[in-house]
Amino acid sequence: MRAWNRARLLWSYVRRATRLSALPVEYIVETTAKCNIYCPMCPRETHKQPKEDMSDEVFERLVVESRDSAEHMMLIGLGEPLLDNKIFERIEFCERHGVSTLLSTNGTLLDEKAAERLLNTPLEHITLSFDGSTKESFEYYRKGAKFDRVRENFVRFAKMKAAMKSKLQVVVQMVRMEKNWDEVADFERFWRTVPGVDQTRVKADETDLMSPQGGHAPADFQYPCHYLWRGPMYVKQNGDVYPCCQSYMLDGQPVGHIGDQSLAAIWNSPEMERMRGLHGTGRAGEIDICGKCRTAIPHPLLVAGSLIFHGKTVRKFLPWIEKLAYWRRLPVTLLKPQEKPKARELVQISERRD
Repeated sequence: MRAWNRARLLWSYVRRATRLSALPVEYIVETTAKCNIYCPMCPRETHKQPKEDMSDEVFERLVVESRDSAEHMMLIGLGEPLLDNKIFERIEFCERHGVSTLLSTNGTLLDEKAAERLLNTPLEHITLSFDGSTKESFEYYRKGAKFDRVRENFVRFAKMKAAMKSKLQVVVQMVRMEKNWDEVADFERFWRTVPGVDQTRVKADETDLMSPQGGHAPADFQYPCHYLWRGPMYVKQNGDVYPCCQSYMLDGQPVGHIGDQSLAAIWNSPEMERMRGLHGTGRAGEIDICGKCRTAIPHPLLVAGSLIFHGKTVRKFLPWIEKLAYWRRLPVTLLKPQEKPKARELVQISERRD
């Protein structure tokens, strides 16, 4: 069923169809809007969030409706997932419906008890966010988090994962910004030696808050954005659905609401069809949120590959495709990094080798 769903999405993408007979393969699901730290580059600092979790009704309806097509749910958003008291049950619920899951955490709540419980779930991938290799830079970008405590939590978690011989993919990630720009070598040197860490990743800041002058140039829209055909769609804590995570953060409007309409109706709402039509004809710059977006638009060959293979396989290969493109070992037209005025772009991924 999922392979057939991907095939129909691919055929629709190739034809630049505006109405689709298949559903997204990925979703970003904000199970909680609560967070316990302040990050100056985070959109929640300009978009006030309620201190609430996603209801069981919304979450379960989303999973049940998408179970024959969804291959991956990223249980993340503008909240800290470990503040969701039901996060472990939600991971299990997805697994029972054949959908793999991913988390990203700031690490403040990842104590030994939480680590053990998380490692005993069927979670497939976790990103440990650690924006800096010094106390000064880390605590500047992660206000309310303590450098030593979070690092200790992450190291213990990774070692527990290694000791349990868990297959969970553990990635430690740093968003490269002005105050941590020269810390990449130290960051990599430390985390690549920690048992249980499978990969390190250093990436550019894609938000607008630290340098709002960015955005796509008209030439970037020679290919339509894969989000509109493949996903992931972004589901907010309250059930509002957006075309992608960037659309909410750039003040776009929801295209539907879980519970009010079926997923198929939301996926083929008038606004989704309008956006696909403009992207398919090279006029995506006429869409306000797309013109302000920083996310790279991949070459159609990469989009096709992401729909030929199952989402789990794509997740394994995507970091290396991204790495090769950003290091200019692939033609830049395959995955053109977003250029930013007065900024240096970098996405760097390193695999652990024992």
